[in-house]
Amino acid sequence: MATLDALVTELKEIATLGSIGGLLGWDEQVLLQPKGVEFRSQQAALIARMTHERFTSKQIGDWLGELLGDKLDGDAAVVVREAKRDYDRATKLPTSLVEEISRTTTLAQAAWVEARKANDYARFSPWLIKVLDLRRQEAACIGSPSGNAYDALLDQYEPGETVASLVTLFDDLKPRLAKLVEKILTSGKRSPAEILRRDYPSEKQQALSKFAAEKIGYDFAAGRIDVSVHPFCSGIAPGDTRITTRYNPNYFGDALFGVLHETGHALYEQGLPKDQHFGTALAEAASLGVHESQSRLWENLVGRSAAFWKWLLPKTRETFPGALADVSDEQWLAAVNDVRPTFIRVDSDEATYNLHIALRFDLERKMLSGELEVAAIPTVWNETFKQYFGLDVPDAARGCLQDVHWSAGLIGYFPTYTLGNLLAAQLYEAAERDLGNLDDRHAAGEFAPLLGWLRTNVHHHGRRFSGRQLCERATGSPLSADALMRHLERKAAKFHGV
Repeated sequence: MATLDALVTELKEIATLGSIGGLLGWDEQVLLQPKGVEFRSQQAALIARMTHERFTSKQIGDWLGELLGDKLDGDAAVVVREAKRDYDRATKLPTSLVEEISRTTTLAQAAWVEARKANDYARFSPWLIKVLDLRRQEAACIGSPSGNAYDALLDQYEPGETVASLVTLFDDLKPRLAKLVEKILTSGKRSPAEILRRDYPSEKQQALSKFAAEKIGYDFAAGRIDVSVHPFCSGIAPGDTRITTRYNPNYFGDALFGVLHETGHALYEQGLPKDQHFGTALAEAASLGVHESQSRLWENLVGRSAAFWKWLLPKTRETFPGALADVSDEQWLAAVNDVRPTFIRVDSDEATYNLHIALRFDLERKMLSGELEVAAIPTVWNETFKQYFGLDVPDAARGCLQDVHWSAGLIGYFPTYTLGNLLAAQLYEAAERDLGNLDDRHAAGEFAPLLGWLRTNVHHHGRRFSGRQLCERATGSPLSADALMRHLERKAAKFHGV
């Protein structure tokens, strides 16, 4: 086992180097001032180059070749299998390209922040051209069995998924969602969503959000909450998983549900066996879709439930007595489960959310192939949004500039959100099947049983299984839209009588 030990030792050191890059990325989004961005791009590029060169060394290739000739099983087999998968992908990429992608996306994200603030797409479009060109180069280097460049990028985030499989999924999901949303919007029953747009001081939102995150299981001795333009979670290293959110004193939903969402990600990161296996696939998330299932489960399946608010609403009333003085429990629950089209993806309700993802999935494929020119993106975005939601997009900040992903080069990332939504609903159904009805426990503020089930059935496995394999093992059924639609239809019946 000397070769395996040497490989694992090297992988841990490479991961430690990568964690430094993760810390630089977190600092860039949370603390870095504008004049530091240019040099930060050089720092990030250097870390990316050093990490890539070390991981693609001939020594690692030789070790993997030797180990693949052995009959390994258990943890060792997973470590070697996944390391070989990553090595094969990495060695197809020139170090110069890896370095340039890191440098360019650092600068592009800073440009995106300023363009979004100024509502000026023209400030960002030159950077998007550069990012797309680099990702096309990456896809050409990686290749895919289908010959589809999008498949090559998608596989990085969701191993085994393809455009073809996603098109089949969305073709099943979109009409079912559209039909349900139409029923809700024509039901004549509207929730009092304006309740959420009263005076909610940011410092009080911060205290309530931290309270909720800690109670559902986030370990603040191994993490923290900060503010960023776009909320995110960063699992930097063992014992260091950080989340961010944003506060709007005139809108309750941003912070609390953002924190629940990012806490779901953080619980996954904190639940991975990093103390024992950091640097190997055993301490890494199965896929981004699985990661998103954890965030959406806690944000929506738990965080918008009647049981959750039976527990948290009394404290919310204490925190914001003026805002909630005339609000009944039923009105509040209806407000946090409001369904209506909105411009901003992260603010959208459960029923319309995946239509936002379908729009981005459609546009990304056209952008990457060159069918959609960068200059035309705002127009096509607005036209497509009108078709999906019946709304006229008022400006770029509430349109194609709203998400950080394209500036970060995350082409192929968006579909994993829908995969996560589907898996979240299936996992929750399976947890209730195994644990019994969870409502009474959640109403009492007892979230450990659900978290424990997720630790056993999801977190513990790392990358031992693909997302779809993990779904079947944990739920007993292949991934599908059925559980999510049952969840949404129950809510539609409860709040809208449809």
